[in-house]
Amino acid sequence: MESSRYREVMSEYSQHTLPQILAKQAERIGSHGIAIREKAYGIWQTYDWAEYFDFARRTGLGLKSLGIRRGENIGIITDNHPEWLFTELGGQAIGAVTLNLFTSAIADELAHTLNRIRASFVVAQDQEQVDKLLEVKHKLVSVQKVIYIDTTGMRSYQQDPWLISFRDLLERGDKLAAAQPDLFDRELSRGRPDDVALMIMTSGTTGMAKLAMLSHRNITDMAQKWLETIPSGMDTDWISLSPPAWIVDQMWAAGVSLVGGSTMNFPEMAETIVEDFRDIGPTVIITSSRFWEDLASTIRVKMGDAGYIKRTLFGLCEKIGARCVDLESQKKPVPVSLKILRRFASLIIFRPLLDRIGCSRILTAFTGGHPISPEVIRFFRSLGLNLKQCYGLTEAGGIFQVQPDHEVKAETVGKPLPGTDVSISEDQEVLVASMSNFKGYYQDYQATDAAFNNGWLRTGDAGYFDDDGHLVIIGRKEEIIRNKEGHAFSPDFIETRIKFSPYIKEAVTFGEGRPYITALVNIDMGNVGNWAEERMIPYTTYTDLSQQRPVEELVLQEVGSVNERLPDYMKIKKMILLYKLLDADDEELTRTGKVRRRFVYGVYIKLIEAMYSNVSEVAVKSKVRYRDGQINTIETTVNVLELN
Repeated sequence: MESSRYREVMSEYSQHTLPQILAKQAERIGSHGIAIREKAYGIWQTYDWAEYFDFARRTGLGLKSLGIRRGENIGIITDNHPEWLFTELGGQAIGAVTLNLFTSAIADELAHTLNRIRASFVVAQDQEQVDKLLEVKHKLVSVQKVIYIDTTGMRSYQQDPWLISFRDLLERGDKLAAAQPDLFDRELSRGRPDDVALMIMTSGTTGMAKLAMLSHRNITDMAQKWLETIPSGMDTDWISLSPPAWIVDQMWAAGVSLVGGSTMNFPEMAETIVEDFRDIGPTVIITSSRFWEDLASTIRVKMGDAGYIKRTLFGLCEKIGARCVDLESQKKPVPVSLKILRRFASLIIFRPLLDRIGCSRILTAFTGGHPISPEVIRFFRSLGLNLKQCYGLTEAGGIFQVQPDHEVKAETVGKPLPGTDVSISEDQEVLVASMSNFKGYYQDYQATDAAFNNGWLRTGDAGYFDDDGHLVIIGRKEEIIRNKEGHAFSPDFIETRIKFSPYIKEAVTFGEGRPYITALVNIDMGNVGNWAEERMIPYTTYTDLSQQRPVEELVLQEVGSVNERLPDYMKIKKMILLYKLLDADDEELTRTGKVRRRFVYGVYIKLIEAMYSNVSEVAVKSKVRYRDGQINTIETTVNVLELN
């Protein structure tokens, strides 16, 4: 689309709601473009824009036939599938507000959130989610119907009047359309761009998650900024990887793809993501730091297990790539000889590797949601993947700060998108002014008022601008640690570097008012398990593996190597390998995988205090919740490990 026509379309779409934009895309593109791809049973199935709009219309009318009223709320508990978008856009078309919940949430957690918004209807993915809702049905006083998508295993549920299949919902929509042909168009036209479109749960790292309300205009404004920024413009295939309850996929699915008329792609399952990547060949990807950390760990472990020649060749090529990346980040010229070596490394190692992990066609990859180690950025960039940090938050409508190409610095989050102003307050808090900033927190005026300072959104993060105008995020203001000597630093700074190790899954550091820094560490069960098996070290459970002396020595070595690159006041002096993985079901992590630091401190205070005493081991008796909801007791002894 030529630039003048592009600007005209963007200006027009900013005056409409998301469902109204979908209607216009169906009229403009119709059956001539693919809106959605979904892989099922190994085959990609497609929906064009006319079909997309038709499913949203039928879904909205189906909900209308069940009695939903304008202004009521719908809970959506789905994986990454088209029905999420049909429900969201269809519900918004008739004036409802949607809220996506995490499919990993336990029953009581779902009940609590659905009651907070007084959800009238819930759309659930499958039998697992329906069973959770049935378990807490007596608590869900406002929910009139639960609509399930996947009918597998649901035959015995069909007599329950509280439940209805998505297929039946669509049929009800068809009947209402036949009876009242103009109803949907009338409802669609009533929407206004400043109406609340959807709510998104905040991370909840410091307490109960808030519900951020985003308007149609918030989302379309963010979409326009990204469409002006990404290298491929509107011609972008998006692979939906993040949970629909996270702002990133909402920003892209309800914003960029919808406004830009590009394609949303839904992989079949987590196990087929690499294959699906290769099928689609996306040019842009934004996903969590944990995704890149895990991928880097997998690559490094597999290369470590490779034969001597392959391992040596990979190490040499990685050094060549890293040297080029370092020179480019310092804005120094790369010698011709090094460029030639880099091309050779790309030809024999990097390109085949990127193709194998499905990233060979990516023009730009972003990592967000949580700070990431600069070493991870440097690792992927040395392989030739254009991985960059970005920064945003739910309340800002998504990601608003990105690193421009040819200005990539591993320690920064770059510069703001067009139409976004970022400033630093006197106490170093990052402030944002943008049309994408949210409307407020659901039924929480006090928190909404506190979120703004003279019209600027307060992010809660501390940061500063470097000499090139790039934003550097120090960490959450309230989580900045000052040790006994008064040195201040962010725990994230240390933790992200520790997690670069392929053998460490999670690390939580402590030291507020203390004489030195300590850490609780989770090992990576898969990588450490493989390491132990190769050395004939027997183990049974995670608890058993984590307390093996060779494993302790392995992790001591990994953390020790990080210590060598830290100033003295940041060095880890003592640590404990946790006997269980930190888990969202135990409220130790948020549903997006962020550590709830205060909660972890309270739960493991006995272990933390032990690291500031002279004891060498601690007896532990703790309860752990399994995926099926059962609770068991763990009894073990953990060792306090000292670093030199």
